[in-house]
Amino acid sequence: MPVPAPRPVGPAARCSAVLFSPWSRLSLLAVLLAAAATTVALHEPQQLFAQGWRPQLSGGGALALFALAYGLCTAALVPRPVLNLASGALFGAALGTVAAVAGTVLGAGLAFGLGRLLGQDALRPLLRGRWLAAGDRQLSRRGFRSMLVLRVLPGIPFAVSNYGASVSRMRWPAFLSATALGCVPNTAAYAVAGSQATEPTSPVFLVASAFIAVPGLAAAAVAWRRRARLRRAGAPRGAGEAAGRAVTEPVRTGPRRSPAVSLPVPDRP
Repeated sequence: MPVPAPRPVGPAARCSAVLFSPWSRLSLLAVLLAAAATTVALHEPQQLFAQGWRPQLSGGGALALFALAYGLCTAALVPRPVLNLASGALFGAALGTVAAVAGTVLGAGLAFGLGRLLGQDALRPLLRGRWLAAGDRQLSRRGFRSMLVLRVLPGIPFAVSNYGASVSRMRWPAFLSATALGCVPNTAAYAVAGSQATEPTSPVFLVASAFIAVPGLAAAAVAWRRRARLRRAGAPRGAGEAAGRAVTEPVRTGPRRSPAVSLPVPDRP
């Protein structure tokens, strides 16, 4: 039975394949992030929350509008601490925490979706290093627990954790539920501090500020100690491995030469 010849690919199909290739989508994601960062640097939309934003709605409508704007701003790389402080200043500690947590989940979902749609196919083949492969396995197999730890620990950039998780095979429910649960303590502390910003010497403001600062300092100290331990442990291990290689490797000598053997020659009669 004759095999049919492959159909020629037209210019439109070739153009579509190039436009929707993994690297083309990754380039589009990079352009979007660069445009968002430029917009934030030029216009500083976070100032609208902290100073001039006054919603015309009230009650649930105002909270919903704030959460929507919060999510869009975090997806556009606006720093979350400023938005959390603004939520407390605008709505108080309790309602500000609710609005900020909702906006955090929305912004994380937007970033996770963009990263998975535009960047996952191009970046996954690059996860070949030992540390990258280990992080990918951790996020893919234990997504909820890993993301919960990333959300609770201070100092980890919000955007980095979102786009990094999108490259893994973490499931949507694990990502969103861990984000919603893990961001509550830090977000609530900022919202409380924002609600008491007019009284910076009040006990509530001081306690909230300490709750924000102490975990960050503790995490930095732990990271510094682990780094020092790894450095101290790295030298003996390297020396031991070198010694082991020296012992196990065969000793290379020059070419073997047969020694000259002198045999006695009997006297002739």
